[in-house]
Amino acid sequence: MTPPAETVLAAQALVHREALYLDAQRWDDWLALFTEDVRFWMPAWTDEHTLARSPDSELSLIYIAARAGLEDRVWRVRSQLSVASTPLPRTCHQVTNSVVEATGDADTLTVHSSWSCHLLRLKDRTQHVFFGRYEHLLRRVEDDWRIAGKTIVLHNDVIPTMLDFYCV
Repeated sequence: MTPPAETVLAAQALVHREALYLDAQRWDDWLALFTEDVRFWMPAWTDEHTLARSPDSELSLIYIAARAGLEDRVWRVRSQLSVASTPLPRTCHQVTNSVVEATGDADTLTVHSSWSCHLLRLKDRTQHVFFGRYEHLLRRVEDDWRIAGKTIVLHNDVIPTMLDFYCV
């Protein structure tokens, strides 16, 4: 079932705003988009066409079980203690084909999107493109939508360089 047009536009705007905040390195604004209990997960492929189904029992490329984990990643980037992220690469996210679906609960929505992220590593001036699909679980919090879950499917998982939250 498709939610009302106003809800669809708000959900799509939230997903696009997340990409903008990542590219602009507006870390506090980015973190504010998430609920405290957010699940941020990028499952690994178990074979050519099968993704891991559980972050608890199978390999994940990224798994963060709460917003505190995202805050820790941002702290590492800001503190420059993440050697792989110093200097921080430039990124440009594109989010397209966003389809918003009702979940059966008036306070949650699912947004399915295609995405790509172009990345320039300043250390060696190399360029990379990551791409795949997103599934955002949105939850209404005090009359606004927040991201309660983000599953990132990385289609080109032969990774030529480091990969972190700001690349996907």
